[in-house]
Amino acid sequence: MNQFIESKQEEFNKAIDFFKKETGSLRTGRANPNMLEGVQVEAYGTKTPLNGVASISVPDGQSIIISPWDKSILKEIEKALVEADLGVGVVNEGDKVRLTVPMMTEENRRDLVRKLNEKQEAARIALRKIREEIKSDIESAEEAKEIAEDDKFRFIKELDEFMAEQNEAVKNIRDKKEKDIMTI
Repeated sequence: MNQFIESKQEEFNKAIDFFKKETGSLRTGRANPNMLEGVQVEAYGTKTPLNGVASISVPDGQSIIISPWDKSILKEIEKALVEADLGVGVVNEGDKVRLTVPMMTEENRRDLVRKLNEKQEAARIALRKIREEIKSDIESAEEAKEIAEDDKFRFIKELDEFMAEQNEAVKNIRDKKEKDIMTI
C-alpha cells in the first residue's frame, strides 16, 4: 500500500464503520438493541442516550425490555420511545417498558432493503470522495516532481485496486444485512 492510501486509511475505516453502524440500526424483524441507538431521553433536565439511564435486554426474538435505573423517569423513557417512531409496540409495565417488535410484512422488508441501498450508496459516495482526495494528492505530487510519472500511474492503479476492495467490503456488509432483513 502506498503512502497516499496509508495517509487516508483512517478515513476509509471510519466510512466503513459508519456504514456498519447505520445498517445495524435497521430492524430485521427480530428484536435488536441496536434499534435503540439514537433514542434520547429527557431526564434530569438534559437529553441522555437511552442506554445511559436504563438497562436494555432482549428476552426473546420479538421483545426488548428496558429497565430504568431510576423508576421516576419511566414516563420520560416511554415518551422518548413513542417519539422515536421505531415501528414497535411500546407498553409501560409499571417498573419497566416492553417493546414488542411486530412481524414484518413483505412490503416492510422491501422498504428496509430500499433504505439499506440508500445507505450503501451514501457509503460508496463517501469512499469515492476519499479516493478523489488521494488521486488529487498523487497528481499534485507528480506535478511538484515529488514522484515520477510512472509512480503516479502505479499509485493510481493501487488506489483503484484498494477501492475495489473497499467497495466489495461495503457490498458484503449490505448483502449480509439484506439476507437478515429478508429472512422470515
